[in-house]
Amino acid sequence: MKFMKLGSKPDTFYTTEAIRSVSSEVSSDLIIQVKGSRYLLHKFPLLSKCLRLQRLCSEYAETSQHQIIQLHDFPSGVESFELCAKFCYGITITLSAHNIVATRCAAEYLQMTEEVEKGNLIYKLEVFFSSCILHGWRDSIATLQSTKAFPLWSEDLGITSRCIDTIASRVLTHPSKVSLSHSYSRRGRDDMSCNGAESLRHGKPGNKGWWAEDIAELGIDLFWRTMIGIKSGGRIPSNLIGDALKIYAAKWLPTISKNGYKKQAASTSDSDTDSGNDVASKHRLILETIVSLVPAEKGATSSSFLLKLLKAANILHASSSSKMELARRVGLQLEEATVGDLLIPSVPYEAKGTLYDVDIVMTILEQFKLQGQSPPTSPPRSKLGNFQRRRSRSAENIDFEFQESRRSSSASHSSKLKVAKLLDVYLQEIARDVNLPLAKFIAIAEALPEFARLDHDDLYRAIDIYLKAHPDLNKSERKRLCRILDCKKLSMEACMHAAQNELLPLRVVVQVLFFEQARAAMAGGKVTELPSNIRALLASHDIDPTRPPPPLSASSVIPADDQWSVSGLKSPKSKMSTLRMKLEEDDDLDDNGIGRSSRLKALCLLPTRPKRMLSKLWSINRSSTTPSEKN
Repeated sequence: MKFMKLGSKPDTFYTTEAIRSVSSEVSSDLIIQVKGSRYLLHKFPLLSKCLRLQRLCSEYAETSQHQIIQLHDFPSGVESFELCAKFCYGITITLSAHNIVATRCAAEYLQMTEEVEKGNLIYKLEVFFSSCILHGWRDSIATLQSTKAFPLWSEDLGITSRCIDTIASRVLTHPSKVSLSHSYSRRGRDDMSCNGAESLRHGKPGNKGWWAEDIAELGIDLFWRTMIGIKSGGRIPSNLIGDALKIYAAKWLPTISKNGYKKQAASTSDSDTDSGNDVASKHRLILETIVSLVPAEKGATSSSFLLKLLKAANILHASSSSKMELARRVGLQLEEATVGDLLIPSVPYEAKGTLYDVDIVMTILEQFKLQGQSPPTSPPRSKLGNFQRRRSRSAENIDFEFQESRRSSSASHSSKLKVAKLLDVYLQEIARDVNLPLAKFIAIAEALPEFARLDHDDLYRAIDIYLKAHPDLNKSERKRLCRILDCKKLSMEACMHAAQNELLPLRVVVQVLFFEQARAAMAGGKVTELPSNIRALLASHDIDPTRPPPPLSASSVIPADDQWSVSGLKSPKSKMSTLRMKLEEDDDLDDNGIGRSSRLKALCLLPTRPKRMLSKLWSINRSSTTPSEKN
């Protein structure tokens, strides 16, 4: 930290009966009242350097031995006034980045200009500020921080803008060319004079984002202006801007939890006396400012960070524009998110509301689907006919653009597959919420196209959890829920569980048994033994008989209560009796117009050879000593 000393006389100020005086052989003739403090001083040294005091003395008539002047609107504290008074007496004073702003405002108020005397205090402060303070990284930040105590005066004097411009220019400078310590908050303890060289042991910035932690010390207004200056330079990568925003948010924003948020100690220094609404307003301002600074480039910030901001925005009641901007940015890179990131708590005070804000997730999905359309899958046909011609530069560019388009299409398809897996696990989490409406669950499940799900095991698991958490669903609601499930995309393990799941509608159970038996027969080389009506039905449902069943998805860790246990399945006799009871009770037509008699016929048309699935169910639940049922 650089400093400057002015004056050579020893300090002779002392306090007597709450009055500050200065030792002198000449009796004092001037009393100045500043911020509740009284100073007993002399006219000659003060009036010779302070134009304002000259004018005030001429306005007030002398009524006694001491002329009294009151400075009601003095901009800074009594410390800065005393520094100016000591300068007038020639007493040694020390100036640094921590007190130069207050002293500069006091000198400006007292009008200690060159018009009164050459080499006055304002001139010396300006020289020190321009030649020393602005040439040091940590000094510039410390000075900028001190301007928040005198915002109007600092703006009028140009101190704030000059500090911001200097800091931005230092950030835009290559790290190898920055010779000063990169962190004033981690500086050494030894000071140096203005003319002295900084110790070489402080070292150079170690990486490209060396400046982020230091700037995070600034208040939100100064931080915003500084970041705008850095971004306007156009030379800092967007990911470094995102890292700086992440560091600032971690320091100043509250910690988000499912039940609300708690204020961090570093957020405000004087927040102990503030009300809860004032603190929330400060946090909301910080959050909305950070959102406005997020770079436009995709990948500048992680999806996890954006979703954390979205959680905070939900709890702090941020503006709808900030929420929509965050949702739009998350939608551009949704495949990078995790289930924990998407579990955004709802506003706590909503009565009978859902645990998580599923509406904002739907908005994110809409933004995800609005991304670019898939490019053509084949290049344009050449018009050169059979003539062999030398490839031109433009033709090479066309081929390159086509390859890039194919690569982009593949990436888009891959991201949809990742998002589908993410959504299925997300559905399993929100399905446990007893207040989650069926319509919202189905809307999220149907948000992506069918091709995005290679298998429906995770989706079936989510449906099963929802049915257990909502036992009051009627028959039509259960049918509506299970309509999103494709039985052809279930693995063997999922089919075995679904075949004995009493919560599923009968239509789904029959479809599971039918498609699995048909697939098992085809895979066993019994294609010719399937009846013609079965083969036609398979073809109508786009079933490939030679395709093996998809493997069970292991993309997520499922709680023990929601895992499928084959050993706990019921016996086939018990299951078949349950089916018969359901068939007898189900007198209504389903949504496709299939009646009870049609279902019985469909069940009877199940292939009898080989009975792989039913025989497996049978063998699991019978003891090892019982012989297996033969065909």
